[in-house]
Amino acid sequence: MNWQGLLVSVRDPAEARAALDGGASVIDVKDPSAGPLGAAAAETIAAIAGTVGLAVPWTHACGELVEGGAGGSDGVTRILRAVEEAHSLCRRRSAVPAAAVKAGMSATIGLDWPQWLARLAAGLPAGMSLVAVVYADWQTAGAPSPHDVIAASASSGCRGILVDTHDKQGPGLVGLAPPETLRAWVTAAHDARMPIALAGKLSIDDLAIVARFGADLLGVRSAVCAASSPGMADGDRLGVVSRAMVRRAVAALNAVAVDETRRGPARGRPDAIRSGGERNPSR
Repeated sequence: MNWQGLLVSVRDPAEARAALDGGASVIDVKDPSAGPLGAAAAETIAAIAGTVGLAVPWTHACGELVEGGAGGSDGVTRILRAVEEAHSLCRRRSAVPAAAVKAGMSATIGLDWPQWLARLAAGLPAGMSLVAVVYADWQTAGAPSPHDVIAASASSGCRGILVDTHDKQGPGLVGLAPPETLRAWVTAAHDARMPIALAGKLSIDDLAIVARFGADLLGVRSAVCAASSPGMADGDRLGVVSRAMVRRAVAALNAVAVDETRRGPARGRPDAIRSGGERNPSR
Protein backbone atom coordinates (compact mmCIF):
# COMPACT_ATOMS: atom_id res chain seq x y z
CA MET A 1 0.00 0.00 0.00
CA ASN A 2 1.06 3.59 -0.62
CA TRP A 3 -0.89 5.33 2.12
CA GLN A 4 0.69 5.88 5.50
CA GLY A 5 -2.37 6.16 7.67
CA LEU A 6 -5.09 8.47 8.85
CA LEU A 7 -4.96 12.27 9.03
CA VAL A 8 -7.57 13.62 11.45
CA SER A 9 -8.62 17.27 11.49
CA VAL A 10 -9.15 18.67 14.97
CA ARG A 11 -10.16 22.05 16.40
CA ASP A 12 -8.94 21.92 20.00
CA PRO A 13 -6.57 20.01 22.32
CA ALA A 14 -9.31 17.66 23.54
CA GLU A 15 -10.04 16.56 19.98
CA ALA A 16 -6.33 16.18 19.34
CA ARG A 17 -6.02 13.87 22.32
CA ALA A 18 -9.00 11.80 21.13
CA ALA A 19 -7.46 11.51 17.66
CA LEU A 20 -4.09 10.45 19.07
CA ASP A 21 -5.66 7.89 21.38
CA GLY A 22 -7.63 6.56 18.43
CA GLY A 23 -4.48 5.97 16.38
CA ALA A 24 -4.28 8.95 14.01
CA SER A 25 -1.03 9.16 12.02
CA VAL A 26 -1.16 12.93 11.45
CA ILE A 27 -3.04 15.66 13.32
CA ASP A 28 -4.39 18.55 11.25
CA VAL A 29 -5.55 21.74 12.94
CA LYS A 30 -8.44 23.69 11.48
CA ASP A 31 -11.58 25.61 12.43
CA PRO A 32 -14.39 23.63 10.75
CA SER A 33 -16.85 26.47 11.27
CA ALA A 34 -14.70 28.79 9.11
CA GLY A 35 -14.80 26.91 5.82
CA PRO A 36 -13.05 23.89 4.27
CA LEU A 37 -9.63 25.19 5.31
CA GLY A 38 -10.68 27.40 8.20
CA ALA A 39 -7.64 28.77 10.02
CA ALA A 40 -7.56 28.35 13.79
CA ALA A 41 -6.27 31.06 16.13
CA ALA A 42 -2.57 31.01 16.98
CA GLU A 43 -3.36 30.24 20.63
CA THR A 44 -5.41 27.21 19.62
CA ILE A 45 -2.71 26.00 17.23
CA ALA A 46 -0.01 26.27 19.89
CA ALA A 47 -2.18 24.52 22.48
CA ILE A 48 -2.76 21.61 20.11
CA ALA A 49 0.95 21.50 19.31
CA GLY A 50 1.62 21.11 23.03
CA THR A 51 -0.86 18.24 23.21
CA VAL A 52 0.55 16.42 20.18
CA GLY A 53 4.19 16.86 21.15
CA LEU A 54 6.39 14.33 19.38
CA ALA A 55 3.66 11.69 19.08
CA VAL A 56 2.93 12.27 15.37
CA PRO A 57 3.51 15.03 12.80
CA TRP A 58 0.95 17.81 12.72
CA THR A 59 -0.18 20.39 10.19
CA HIS A 60 -2.56 23.32 10.11
CA ALA A 61 -4.88 25.01 7.64
CA CYS A 62 -4.40 28.66 6.69
CA GLY A 63 -7.61 29.45 4.83
CA GLU A 64 -7.79 30.53 1.19
CA LEU A 65 -5.31 32.63 -0.75
CA VAL A 66 -8.21 34.85 -1.75
CA GLU A 67 -10.60 35.75 1.07
CA GLY A 68 -13.02 38.58 1.68
CA GLY A 69 -12.38 40.17 -1.69
CA ALA A 70 -8.64 40.60 -0.99
CA GLY A 71 -6.27 39.49 -3.73
CA GLY A 72 -3.90 36.57 -3.54
CA SER A 73 -0.87 38.79 -2.93
CA ASP A 74 -2.58 40.16 0.17
CA GLY A 75 -3.53 36.60 1.07
CA VAL A 76 0.09 35.50 1.02
CA THR A 77 1.01 38.30 3.42
CA ARG A 78 -1.94 37.47 5.69
CA ILE A 79 -1.10 33.78 5.78
CA LEU A 80 2.62 34.31 6.42
CA ARG A 81 1.85 36.63 9.34
CA ALA A 82 -0.56 34.11 10.85
CA VAL A 83 1.90 31.24 10.37
CA GLU A 84 4.71 33.22 11.96
CA GLU A 85 2.52 34.11 14.94
CA ALA A 86 1.60 30.47 15.55
CA HIS A 87 5.15 29.29 14.88
CA SER A 88 6.66 31.81 17.33
CA LEU A 89 4.12 30.88 20.00
CA CYS A 90 4.97 27.19 19.59
CA ARG A 91 8.68 27.99 19.91
CA ARG A 92 8.16 30.05 23.05
CA ARG A 93 6.30 27.14 24.60
CA SER A 94 8.91 24.60 23.44
CA ALA A 95 6.27 22.86 21.32
CA VAL A 96 7.15 21.10 18.08
CA PRO A 97 6.24 23.40 15.15
CA ALA A 98 3.96 22.35 12.32
CA ALA A 99 5.47 20.07 9.70
CA ALA A 100 3.33 21.66 6.99
CA VAL A 101 0.63 24.24 6.33
CA LYS A 102 -2.12 24.32 3.71
CA ALA A 103 -3.71 27.12 1.72
CA GLY A 104 -6.70 26.87 -0.60
CA MET A 105 -7.02 28.30 -4.09
CA SER A 106 -10.73 28.91 -4.49
CA ALA A 107 -11.53 32.01 -6.58
CA THR A 108 -8.02 32.05 -8.13
CA ILE A 109 -8.86 30.65 -11.57
CA GLY A 110 -7.18 32.78 -14.21
CA LEU A 111 -4.99 34.55 -11.64
CA ASP A 112 -1.29 34.20 -10.86
CA TRP A 113 -1.71 31.52 -8.22
CA PRO A 114 1.58 29.67 -9.04
CA GLN A 115 3.52 32.82 -8.14
CA TRP A 116 1.52 33.22 -4.95
CA LEU A 117 2.25 29.63 -3.97
CA ALA A 118 5.95 30.21 -4.65
CA ARG A 119 5.98 33.34 -2.46
CA LEU A 120 4.15 31.52 0.29
CA ALA A 121 6.46 28.50 0.20
CA ALA A 122 9.56 30.70 0.21
CA GLY A 123 8.32 32.73 3.17
CA LEU A 124 7.55 29.87 5.54
CA PRO A 125 9.77 29.16 8.57
CA ALA A 126 12.69 26.82 7.96
CA GLY A 127 11.69 23.16 7.97
CA MET A 128 7.98 23.87 7.32
CA SER A 129 6.41 22.61 4.08
CA LEU A 130 3.62 24.06 1.98
CA VAL A 131 0.89 21.66 0.86
CA ALA A 132 -1.06 22.69 -2.23
CA VAL A 133 -4.79 22.05 -1.97
CA VAL A 134 -6.60 20.49 -4.92
CA TYR A 135 -10.38 20.88 -4.86
CA ALA A 136 -12.29 17.99 -6.38
CA ASP A 137 -15.16 20.44 -6.99
CA TRP A 138 -12.75 22.93 -8.53
CA GLN A 139 -15.17 24.25 -11.14
CA THR A 140 -17.72 25.50 -8.61
CA ALA A 141 -14.94 26.69 -6.27
CA GLY A 142 -13.43 28.85 -9.00
CA ALA A 143 -10.12 27.06 -8.47
CA PRO A 144 -7.55 25.83 -10.99
CA SER A 145 -7.95 22.25 -12.13
CA PRO A 146 -6.37 19.49 -10.04
CA HIS A 147 -4.00 18.53 -12.85
CA ASP A 148 -2.85 22.15 -13.21
CA VAL A 149 -2.23 22.48 -9.48
CA ILE A 150 -0.31 19.21 -9.26
CA ALA A 151 1.76 20.07 -12.34
CA ALA A 152 2.75 23.49 -10.95
CA SER A 153 3.17 22.62 -7.29
CA ALA A 154 6.69 21.21 -7.22
CA SER A 155 8.14 24.11 -9.22
CA SER A 156 6.27 26.51 -6.92
CA GLY A 157 8.03 25.10 -3.88
CA CYS A 158 5.22 22.94 -2.55
CA ARG A 159 6.11 19.65 -0.87
CA GLY A 160 2.77 17.88 -0.85
CA ILE A 161 -0.76 17.74 -2.27
CA LEU A 162 -4.09 17.57 -0.46
CA VAL A 163 -7.22 16.68 -2.40
CA ASP A 164 -10.31 18.04 -0.63
CA THR A 165 -13.82 19.30 -1.29
CA HIS A 166 -14.62 23.00 -1.11
CA ASP A 167 -18.40 22.80 -0.68
CA LYS A 168 -18.98 20.85 2.50
CA GLN A 169 -22.72 20.78 1.84
CA GLY A 170 -22.23 19.08 -1.53
CA PRO A 171 -21.07 15.60 -2.53
CA GLY A 172 -17.99 14.05 -0.96
CA LEU A 173 -14.81 13.10 -2.77
CA VAL A 174 -16.07 9.75 -4.05
CA GLY A 175 -19.19 11.42 -5.42
CA LEU A 176 -17.18 14.02 -7.31
CA ALA A 177 -14.30 12.03 -8.79
CA PRO A 178 -14.44 8.51 -10.27
CA PRO A 179 -11.78 5.97 -9.29
CA GLU A 180 -9.73 6.46 -12.44
CA THR A 181 -9.53 10.20 -11.79
CA LEU A 182 -8.40 9.74 -8.20
CA ARG A 183 -5.77 7.24 -9.29
CA ALA A 184 -4.56 9.68 -11.95
CA TRP A 185 -4.17 12.48 -9.38
CA VAL A 186 -2.24 10.19 -7.04
CA THR A 187 0.01 9.02 -9.86
CA ALA A 188 0.67 12.60 -11.01
CA ALA A 189 1.64 13.67 -7.48
CA HIS A 190 3.96 10.71 -7.04
CA ASP A 191 5.52 11.30 -10.45
CA ALA A 192 6.32 14.82 -9.18
CA ARG A 193 7.91 13.23 -6.06
CA MET A 194 5.27 14.63 -3.74
CA PRO A 195 3.13 12.85 -1.16
CA ILE A 196 -0.61 13.19 -1.58
CA ALA A 197 -3.51 13.00 0.86
CA LEU A 198 -7.11 12.31 -0.17
CA ALA A 199 -9.92 13.87 1.87
CA GLY A 200 -13.35 15.38 1.48
CA LYS A 201 -16.32 14.01 3.44
CA LEU A 202 -14.93 10.48 3.39
CA SER A 203 -17.05 8.01 5.33
CA ILE A 204 -15.71 4.92 7.07
CA ASP A 205 -16.95 2.84 4.13
CA ASP A 206 -15.28 5.26 1.69
CA LEU A 207 -11.91 4.71 3.37
CA ALA A 208 -11.81 1.05 2.34
CA ILE A 209 -12.40 2.14 -1.26
CA VAL A 210 -10.16 5.19 -1.47
CA ALA A 211 -7.25 3.55 0.37
CA ARG A 212 -6.65 1.36 -2.67
CA PHE A 213 -5.87 4.33 -4.92
CA GLY A 214 -2.36 4.65 -3.49
CA ALA A 215 -2.51 7.93 -1.57
CA ASP A 216 -0.01 8.49 1.24
CA LEU A 217 -2.62 9.67 3.72
CA LEU A 218 -6.40 9.70 3.98
CA GLY A 219 -7.95 12.68 5.75
CA VAL A 220 -11.16 12.68 7.75
CA ARG A 221 -13.19 14.81 10.10
CA SER A 222 -16.92 14.22 9.72
CA ALA A 223 -16.46 10.43 9.67
CA VAL A 224 -14.92 10.51 13.16
CA CYS A 225 -17.14 13.18 14.73
CA ALA A 226 -19.81 12.29 17.27
CA ALA A 227 -22.88 14.45 17.86
CA SER A 228 -22.07 17.30 20.21
CA SER A 229 -25.61 18.55 20.94
CA PRO A 230 -29.22 17.34 20.88
CA GLY A 231 -30.60 17.14 17.37
CA MET A 232 -27.15 16.69 15.84
CA ALA A 233 -26.26 13.33 14.31
CA ASP A 234 -22.93 11.51 14.31
CA GLY A 235 -20.89 12.29 11.21
CA ASP A 236 -21.36 16.07 11.31
CA ARG A 237 -18.06 17.94 10.82
CA LEU A 238 -19.16 20.42 13.47
CA GLY A 239 -19.45 17.62 16.03
CA VAL A 240 -16.66 16.39 18.31
CA VAL A 241 -13.87 14.02 17.29
CA SER A 242 -14.45 10.66 18.98
CA ARG A 243 -11.63 8.32 19.99
CA ALA A 244 -13.83 5.30 19.28
CA MET A 245 -14.73 6.56 15.81
CA VAL A 246 -11.09 7.29 15.00
CA ARG A 247 -10.28 3.73 16.01
CA ARG A 248 -12.96 2.46 13.63
CA ALA A 249 -11.42 4.47 10.81
CA VAL A 250 -7.93 3.18 11.59
CA ALA A 251 -9.27 -0.38 11.72
CA ALA A 252 -10.82 0.10 8.27
CA LEU A 253 -7.45 1.17 6.88
CA ASN A 254 -5.62 -1.65 8.62
CA ALA A 255 -8.00 -4.16 7.07
CA VAL A 256 -7.15 -2.86 3.61
CA ALA A 257 -3.43 -2.93 4.44
CA VAL A 258 -3.63 -6.59 5.43
CA ASP A 259 -5.48 -7.40 2.23
CA GLU A 260 -2.96 -5.53 0.07
CA THR A 261 -0.01 -7.15 1.85
CA ARG A 262 -1.36 -10.55 0.90
CA ARG A 263 -1.46 -9.42 -2.72
CA GLY A 264 2.17 -8.33 -2.84
CA PRO A 265 4.71 -5.75 -1.63
CA ALA A 266 3.96 -2.02 -1.69
CA ARG A 267 5.98 0.29 -3.87
CA GLY A 268 7.75 3.27 -2.34
CA ARG A 269 6.56 6.89 -2.32
CA PRO A 270 7.73 10.30 -1.07
CA ASP A 271 7.22 11.25 2.55
CA ALA A 272 7.43 15.03 2.96
CA ILE A 273 4.92 15.36 5.79
CA ARG A 274 6.62 12.89 8.08
CA SER A 275 10.08 14.20 7.33
CA GLY A 276 9.19 17.81 8.07
CA GLY A 277 9.36 18.88 4.45
CA GLU A 278 12.41 17.08 3.06
CA ARG A 279 11.68 14.79 0.16
CA ASN A 280 13.23 11.36 0.08
CA PRO A 281 13.99 10.53 -3.55
CA SER A 282 14.66 6.90 -2.72
CA ARG A 283 11.02 6.27 -1.86
